[in-house]
Parts: sequence; structure tokens; C-alpha cells
Amino acid sequence: MESEVIAHVVRRWVEDLVVGLNLCPFAGRELVRNRVRFVVTEAATEEQLLAALATELALLNDDAAIETTLLIHPDVLQDFFDYNQFLDTADRLLVQTELEGVYQIASFHPDYQFAGTAADDAENFTNRSPFPLLHILREAGLALSIAAYPDVEQIPVRNIAQMKSLGREKLQLLIRGCSVGNKN
Repeated sequence: MESEVIAHVVRRWVEDLVVGLNLCPFAGRELVRNRVRFVVTEAATEEQLLAALATELALLNDDAAIETTLLIHPDVLQDFFDYNQFLDTADRLLVQTELEGVYQIASFHPDYQFAGTAADDAENFTNRSPFPLLHILREAGLALSIAAYPDVEQIPVRNIAQMKSLGREKLQLLIRGCSVGNKN
């Protein structure tokens, strides 16, 4: 699948699920302001992905107009448990580059599974995406959004309840519907 098609699918996932289902009440504003960068890396190894992540962090440092980046990596870390292990490597990069506290990395994967849940539990869909990706967020912008939002601690509680209400089959259809040419 071509990079621009993959980016389109992920953008549609953000629009339809993340914003459409209000999973992240802060995402819509940044999407409308065109401050979300969607980038597909051709990385085929963890080392190449780490280099792509370093490049994106440098770009964010140089361009304040970008609030957040979705680094989509369709060709590496397809296995969720390998992906989950890589998150420690990504966090170490933040420390090594002295960017811990400036950025944080949120995780999304087609097979995302929270600790203590079964693989097919609907609540895992709060972090399931069409492709594996690393979501790089500016901590300062996130802190401002959180400070202005009432009951921020209720967001994950509400999201889990909504995922359970929709059910696994409906959620799978919604994610599949983000593919080019499909309409929900």
C-alpha cells in the first residue's frame, strides 16, 4: 500500500474514531487547525524506525506550527508485543536527546492490548489503529489542554464504557471502514 493511502486511512481513523467518538477531546481542535502531521516511514527495522523517530523529534523542535505527529510504521513492529517492547527504546531516545518532558509518545497498534485484558476485549480499541504508529505529543500543549478540560480523569473511564457499549465487531467494522473507498 502506498504511503499516501496509508496516511489517508490513518487520518480517517483519527477523524471517524478518535475525534468522531470523542476518544480524545483534544484531537479535533488540532486537526481543524491543521497542526497534526501524518507521516509514513518506510522503516523495515527497529533501528530504522528509531532513526525516523529521531528525525520527527528534530522536525517538531524546529517547527512550532506542528502540535503533534503520527509516525506510521506499517512495515515494522507488526507484532504487538515487539511493538510494546520498542516503546521503552523510544522513551530512552527522549531521555538521550534531552527531550523527556518536552514530548511524550502515545502508543497505537492494530492489536493493542492493555495489561490484564483479553486480546478480544473491546476496551483495547481505545488504542487500536489501522497501522502501528507512534503518536508524538508536545507535553506543553497537552498540559494546557488537560488543565482546561473538566474531569480529565474520566476520559479513559468514559472511553472504556463506550468501547464496551459498541462491542468488538462494530469497532472492527469502524476501523476497517477507514480504508480508502469504504464508507461507514
